[in-house]
Amino acid sequence: MNINKSTIDKVLAILREEVVPAEGCTEPIALAYVAARAREVLGKEPDRMNIYVSGNIIKNVKSVVIPNSGGKVGIEVASVMGAIAGKPEKELMVIQDITKDDMKKVVSFIENNPIKVIHKQSDAKLYVKIELFNGSESSSVEIKHLHTDITRIEKNGKVLIRQVCNDVDFHSPLTDRKILTIKLIYTLAKSIDLELIKPLFEKVIKLNSAIAEVGLNEVYGVNLGSCIIKSIKEGFYGYDRKNVCASYAAAGSDARMSGCALPVMTTSGSGNQGMTASLPLIKYCQEKKIPHEKLIRSLFFSHLTTIHIKTNVGRLSAYCGAVCAASAVSGAIAFLDDENLKTVSNAITNTLGNISGIICDGAKASCAMKIATGIYSAFDGAMLAQNQKALRNGDGIVGKNIEETIRNIGELAQSGMQKTDDVILKIMTHNHSKHSE
Repeated sequence: MNINKSTIDKVLAILREEVVPAEGCTEPIALAYVAARAREVLGKEPDRMNIYVSGNIIKNVKSVVIPNSGGKVGIEVASVMGAIAGKPEKELMVIQDITKDDMKKVVSFIENNPIKVIHKQSDAKLYVKIELFNGSESSSVEIKHLHTDITRIEKNGKVLIRQVCNDVDFHSPLTDRKILTIKLIYTLAKSIDLELIKPLFEKVIKLNSAIAEVGLNEVYGVNLGSCIIKSIKEGFYGYDRKNVCASYAAAGSDARMSGCALPVMTTSGSGNQGMTASLPLIKYCQEKKIPHEKLIRSLFFSHLTTIHIKTNVGRLSAYCGAVCAASAVSGAIAFLDDENLKTVSNAITNTLGNISGIICDGAKASCAMKIATGIYSAFDGAMLAQNQKALRNGDGIVGKNIEETIRNIGELAQSGMQKTDDVILKIMTHNHSKHSE
């Protein structure tokens, strides 16, 4: 397969767009970013605010702990943190420097100032608009599709920026993804100049490993990662690569979903996807003493494959994004074991055919459990493929080849699970209102 420089440049551009650092779950951070931008436009501290959000934003902000907040959750907290003390130039690291004194101001604002949260019905699954007011002055900032993709800015009713955006196509602000195929990704992973990708994936290794270590050694969430290790030591689980890799991936999510302030490298807009696509492979290479260069290439394969699958699924969905990343890891495990393209593709197919029913019911502690489940399935999928066993065309949603299967997954997620997404949100908001009573 001949790959020209133009194709390589496009692939590198996709990676730069999709593999980026963020502190905290990306949906509350997006709220903080939009609010910080709106504060910048207003030019002074607001005295009231309106927050318009899509259903998937509500779902992913409801239960996840916001870093540097003192253990707080919620749309209002994230938005006010951004508006009071956020640094918009830091984008998804916008609340990195929030202090305890800042949080006193945040709590006071929430207690004493009007804040309205409005569920915005939008074709864009990721939608946020925040309006800030101070007396007769106002500002508003809107994002669609991507966590930092500003589509409209207004001040005192005057439009300052208006970015044309296709509400039903989240790819519209991005480099064209149509060039991505598993064959292209596999071929590039084998052949690309390592210096073109090494700096990015060294950062992935550094940041994502750091938060996994914290998750293993401190108390966060349900501590699934450290509980797996404890169970290995007690003999409840066996010591094997499958358990160790699942533990490492889960530990990162344990920490991140429960408010750890360490940044991670996200993939396709999600830290959980970024950690799932990287941490099991980092640990797998440690366990097998695989050369570092090969780890970098496997991370390139895993992240691009995650992006490829997630492009078909959509930015936010009822389809669990960790499944996309776990399927990519399955192929990457086979890649690390020097398997050919057919076997690598079959590993991905086996995993997609197994766990594509896992739903996304928001960001929270149980994401670590879904990630561990995904990694267990990834090992099963790779093991079967390396034994020349693969799910066949017509086995449920499995297509005649890997690309058709990925397209089927996209149709399942975007069309088939739309009602599921609505019902999940209804259940979550109903439970919240009952709890509030």
